[in-house]
Amino acid sequence: MAKKPATPSLTLIDVARIAGVSPMTVSRALHRPELVSENTRDKVREAVRQSGYVPNMLAGGLASSKSRLVAIFLPTIANSIFADTVQSLMDRLAQAGYQTLVGLTGYSPEQEEKLLEAVLGRRPDGIVLTGTLHTESSRLRLAQAGIPVVEAWDLSENPLDMLVGFSHEKVGEETARHLLKKGYKRFSVVTISDPRGLRRCNSLVAELKRQGIEQVPMEVLAPPATLEIGREGLRRLLDLSKRPDIVVCSSDTVAQGVLAEAASQGLNVPGDLAVMGFGDLSSAAHVYPALSTVSVDGKKIGLQVAEALLDRFDNPSSLKDVRIDTGFTLIDRATT
Repeated sequence: MAKKPATPSLTLIDVARIAGVSPMTVSRALHRPELVSENTRDKVREAVRQSGYVPNMLAGGLASSKSRLVAIFLPTIANSIFADTVQSLMDRLAQAGYQTLVGLTGYSPEQEEKLLEAVLGRRPDGIVLTGTLHTESSRLRLAQAGIPVVEAWDLSENPLDMLVGFSHEKVGEETARHLLKKGYKRFSVVTISDPRGLRRCNSLVAELKRQGIEQVPMEVLAPPATLEIGREGLRRLLDLSKRPDIVVCSSDTVAQGVLAEAASQGLNVPGDLAVMGFGDLSSAAHVYPALSTVSVDGKKIGLQVAEALLDRFDNPSSLKDVRIDTGFTLIDRATT
């Protein structure tokens, strides 16, 4: 379906009407908050939230309407699963003369909302979001701003604008089928509580249940993904009365922690315990034993995101429907 043209931007007068104060008071509350009372600031903030108003922090400060800035929101930089995507995206944008600003959401839609509030007022030419889970306030603000948006690393039936990614549900389903064919029966999962990782793992568990495997222990730990998360997850699984014969992990980093803990406990991989990761990090093929995983083409995602933005920048009136499924590949190595 064609994207609808953006609605006209709201003004200070609209916000003032909702807040029940004058436009001058709204301006002071947004730009010189020390000049108004706390009660008035709260009224204005609530009116901004309800309306989706985006204050222009650069009003009158630019001779051109273009900032040549693209904002990129990532969940974390604690591990390198997004590194290839961000590198290829930034390289292509820099080649075209655009600068980039990176913000970290910590896997939190609420933190993403706060970042959007800070960034939108500086009028970036485009925004890249990781994933498709956003607050209603964020959706409203982005719709009002009319700025090109690409949601990356995911697919959705209800995208904000442009979409470049893959189905996390399909990753889970196909991983389950693949490992069942290899003869594994006692499955377990170690994951962090990020939305996309949980969707992959829940999809895997659902497919296993459809295939007759009812009990799949799942250890869900707090992000970010680290080796210690993997080690702790395996320690908990090994305390169960019935030990698993395979551990499926939400990332290669977590899986490498599982491998480290298995080695410290004298377990043979894959003889005593098989391990499956996700992401195909550059280290996955070189750990011992070499890690089986799901490969996602991060460089391709980054390049496709950049090209989608650049095309929109060159053709701002274009209503081109961008929905790109970059797919994934299951890779068997020594751990399965």
